Amino acid sequence: MNTLLKSATIIDKTSDFHNNKVDILIENGIISNIDFNIINPKNYKEINLTNLHVSRGWFDSSVSFGEPGFEDRETIDNGLKVASRSGFTSIALQPNTNPISESRSQIEYIKNKSVNDLVEIYPIGALTNLKSELTEMYDMKSGGAICFGDYKKPIINANTLKLALLYSSNFNGIILSFPEDKVLSNNGVMNENITSTSIGLKGSPSLSEHVQIMRDLSILEYTGGNLHIPTISTSKSVDMIRHAKKKKLNVSCSVAVHNLFFSDNTLLNFNTNFKVQPPLRTKDDIKSLIDGVKDGTIDMVTSDHNPLNIELKKTEFDNAEYGTIGLESFFGALNSIFSTKMAVKILTSGKTVFNIPENKIEIGETANLTLFNPDKEYIFDKNNILSKSKNSIFKKSKLRGMVYGTINKNKLSIRK
Repeated sequence: MNTLLKSATIIDKTSDFHNNKVDILIENGIISNIDFNIINPKNYKEINLTNLHVSRGWFDSSVSFGEPGFEDRETIDNGLKVASRSGFTSIALQPNTNPISESRSQIEYIKNKSVNDLVEIYPIGALTNLKSELTEMYDMKSGGAICFGDYKKPIINANTLKLALLYSSNFNGIILSFPEDKVLSNNGVMNENITSTSIGLKGSPSLSEHVQIMRDLSILEYTGGNLHIPTISTSKSVDMIRHAKKKKLNVSCSVAVHNLFFSDNTLLNFNTNFKVQPPLRTKDDIKSLIDGVKDGTIDMVTSDHNPLNIELKKTEFDNAEYGTIGLESFFGALNSIFSTKMAVKILTSGKTVFNIPENKIEIGETANLTLFNPDKEYIFDKNNILSKSKNSIFKKSKLRGMVYGTINKNKLSIRK
């Protein structure tokens, strides 16, 4: 692929051209020149877009598609197209398929699906099998798995987490533990609060998250190892993880972007697109979560993209499935909460936790870039959705920031 990006503002603190509006020449997928005015040397394709900004390619740490087993929700091929046109050049793919990704061959199958695609898949291996036994984590890591966890399924048996952390320490593996005590959450469908009481929905208390995190951190302190706590949602969770990091425990965590954007008050109209796990919490929780992102306590923000069929959402709130798609709306939502520079920092920082190689915007480097307009304001609607499933929590939300596309692996993907 040969192309010339014209008048592109680079947002990348690691680049010598940070904050500069420059031309970027890409030849055979390699950045061959960066300068303030490059004459098109061989009549290459030129990309000249309104308010074009460029950063290192973005990474999302929690994405679900469906294939294999749930292709009616989303296929890998279309999911990767959605990711590329939403700004992502790499994603961590959850194992919540049928069958689950629990062996090296299954990990290699998923990994190979992106070999010829612009977007790189980094598979997450299942932590336990259908018998609740630990999977062959070392084999899966050898096949390309970056970490191990059961999507939205808490580790009920504390000894399972203890053994997983001890075993994975031998090969620097990372264990994911979803922060929920199922006994305390007790099938609650939203945050337990005055709102749940007033509208008559069963609540899941924040206590269920706190108790699980407290248990997991205690086990981590005992065993050592590497623990990642995905999608925390409360003020106290931020405080506990902040304290654990000060004690030098090897713990990281993420938050879903919708838990930074919406509070539990949005459930007053019983819209099942707002039924997510963990549930939307209070405005005070949102403030603490945003502060946690800013000070680095929370290591990454994720779309937690989870496509679901319409029949799984278009039903009574109690019976609806948890989850929302989020790739298409991720940047617009994040950029509405934080400054553009902070949003880009968030979108490009998650790789380090999972030991994924990072790219640079420098001459001679492979072009791994995201192209976007940070100032475009719009109402997110069905026309912005590229996924097969349409279960978006951000429908009718005002967002700021539009993605043009991505460049990676000698390929270009532009949203039309």
